[in-house]
Amino acid sequence: MAEEKNIRQLIRIANTDLNGEQQTLYALSQITGVGVMLANATCKIAGIPKNQNVGTLKEEQLKKIEEIIRNPEANGIPSWMLNRRKDPETGKNNHLLGADLKFIQDNDIKMMKKMKSYKGIRHMQKQPVRGQRTRSNFRENKGKVQGVKKPQAGKAGK
Repeated sequence: MAEEKNIRQLIRIANTDLNGEQQTLYALSQITGVGVMLANATCKIAGIPKNQNVGTLKEEQLKKIEEIIRNPEANGIPSWMLNRRKDPETGKNNHLLGADLKFIQDNDIKMMKKMKSYKGIRHMQKQPVRGQRTRSNFRENKGKVQGVKKPQAGKAGK
């Protein structure tokens, strides 16, 4: 009972408000740029049980988690878990979070459109980029199309 009263409702990690009643693993995956795999690795490196509520964590534990998420490669997380490997501009491995991730993705798509690569052209046409078939999916006016109406049986001969 005393433990339940100490649960904080909102926790702020990496400029994101997290629900204090969620398990650490799934609360961390709510941060843009952090998936379940990275959240799991962060919990293991920080030594925090992944099923513990985020609201019950101490300040030192929260600071450790934020430091690992902001600089994962320096804290022992392998480079294949990062979301920006071999950045075209710098050539380094980065891990982006939040608004930075969205901004860089938008810039990448604009660059592909500008250089008119295949992926850029597909983005311009609002078609699937990764090779999916388009015969039955990706239709713009899916609910508005009306099929061919069959003639009624009594009026067919007239």
